[in-house]
Amino acid sequence: MPFAQLVLGSPGSGKSTYCNGMQQFMSAIGRKCSVVNLDPANDHTSYPCAIDVRDLIKLEDIMEEDDLGPNGAVLYALEELEHNMEWLEAGLSELGEDYVLFDCPGQVELYTHHSSLRNIFFRLQKLGYRACFHLPLHCVLHLSDSYCLTLPSLYISNLILSLRAMLQMDLPHLNVLTKVDKLSTYSPLPFNLDFYTEVQDLSYLLPHLEEESSAMRGSKFEGLNTAIVELVESFGLVGFETLAVEDKRSMMHLLQVIDRAGGYAFGGAEGANDTVWQVAMREGVTTMDVKDVQERWLDAKDDYDEKESREWAEQAKIRDKAEPAADSEMGDDDELGNMPIPAGGSGIKVVRKNQ
Repeated sequence: MPFAQLVLGSPGSGKSTYCNGMQQFMSAIGRKCSVVNLDPANDHTSYPCAIDVRDLIKLEDIMEEDDLGPNGAVLYALEELEHNMEWLEAGLSELGEDYVLFDCPGQVELYTHHSSLRNIFFRLQKLGYRACFHLPLHCVLHLSDSYCLTLPSLYISNLILSLRAMLQMDLPHLNVLTKVDKLSTYSPLPFNLDFYTEVQDLSYLLPHLEEESSAMRGSKFEGLNTAIVELVESFGLVGFETLAVEDKRSMMHLLQVIDRAGGYAFGGAEGANDTVWQVAMREGVTTMDVKDVQERWLDAKDDYDEKESREWAEQAKIRDKAEPAADSEMGDDDELGNMPIPAGGSGIKVVRKNQ
């Protein structure tokens, strides 16, 4: 298992949707990709599962047998998986050189202070080290719904969660704001998108935090809020990439960033027979700046949507014209296939040798 993404995030952040979209996208660019479901509560995945933890242990069975709630049962299930790593290793060995996406549970306890998930990936990383020249083979992807940008309290809380996950997992790590294509449907943001993705001077957010709730205007909360933003800034670790999972360019840009973080850009098996998509990925021709994202999804979204609609309509016309031509060629082949064999045979002499 040379390369892998460990997809984390709160419930509703888009983990399963991302895994489904990324698997399809990798298939389009010629990378073999498999998805592993590590969520014992996810019994209806939107993607084909190469390995499903529910084949080992199910959430409902734990809740019934051990009288646990949903959160406790998920923690128990991950501990059970940690003690049965041979089962997971055997399944991964059958995937060969496939790029692997791990769809993880949404309980934040698993990647903020509980150790089982971290221990599982550390053990898997050691397996990868033996196979691939000591590259950093795993990349943690922490997804957050971009709706958190609309409320200062949610954004700051998400910064703390992202920071804690980075410190806990201790692996190459990327924080991603998902569903950026929905930002235009929310209330206007007080700052441009780069303020949030680059985590710029958070003191500018404090007045907006006080406007959000009257409870935040007291002197005690003022001191607490100041201390929190200073804590986040003192580490200087948190930043965000953006993603609109249905946008091809957005997916290509994010995968390029992941490739660099996870080592694929320096160790991937890419040769002379690359497709146009693979060349574009390797050469970085689709790199997007956060200002491009701002323009595409906030400042000029309607113009871009209209342009894309025209392009899709033109492509549909081209396909419609190409289909009759293809049918005509097949018809010609059928006519040739129905031609009678000339008198005297086909002219080909078959000689059989005695065995």
